[in-house]
Amino acid sequence: MTAADWTLVTVTYNSGSTLRRCWTDSQIGDARWLVVDNASEDDSIAVAQSLGAEVIARPTNDGFGVANNAGLAAVRTPWVMFVNPDVTIPSPAGLDLLARTARAHDALVAPQLLNSDGSEQFNGRGLPTPLAKLAHRGVRAPWTDPGAYARAGFDGPTYVAWAIGAAVGGSTQVLRELGGWDERYFIYYEDHDLGLRSWAAGHPVVLDPSVGWLHEWQRATTRFRISPWRHELRSAWVFYRAHPRLLSLGRARRDPALRILDERLWRSVP
Repeated sequence: MTAADWTLVTVTYNSGSTLRRCWTDSQIGDARWLVVDNASEDDSIAVAQSLGAEVIARPTNDGFGVANNAGLAAVRTPWVMFVNPDVTIPSPAGLDLLARTARAHDALVAPQLLNSDGSEQFNGRGLPTPLAKLAHRGVRAPWTDPGAYARAGFDGPTYVAWAIGAAVGGSTQVLRELGGWDERYFIYYEDHDLGLRSWAAGHPVVLDPSVGWLHEWQRATTRFRISPWRHELRSAWVFYRAHPRLLSLGRARRDPALRILDERLWRSVP
């Protein structure tokens, strides 16, 4: 397996300056880079093309999931990785390692995302119950454990419930069998949903720390702005209606697929 066996799908929306900072025309080797632009008003398309990407220019911004699926439909390689514009891939060699991990475990796979100083981000996540998410946001209660939801510091490939959508991928065939990304989510929670659907279909989600990619992590809901929080709350409503057992951890653990996930969560992949 080589980088030529991969297609990288990147969704842009007014991302021209981010692409200039984070991408070069040589960092991905022979991989195909496909940029799906969500009706940007800046020079995102021109910048992507100057860096060697093929561009699908969408006339409207219908969200992250819709754009990712447009990219997935155009993939012709056996492997696909969805990569945000604010991620820097230092070398194409990591793609071969990720493909080996995904193939060995019939899994979706994610690299370890890093901050600019080399410290690890918590892109591997646990079961997204409301209490776990609140604990991660700093809401403390006797029955919550922040470490149960987001972790880093793995010694080798490790089972996670889901990986943040900034960088996650796997077999093109598997992702198509899963139905791609759920287009009901304009933004936020679509990566939670993808991970849980993958586990339910018998494909675990694995984070491989042997591959480290830089990520600027420009999440808008870390500060108060009405529009991002409106999207967050709407997506949360869609997500918990689709996965109601997560509203009670006891009920979640009685679900066969979620029980298997819970038993393997945070364990090293054999």
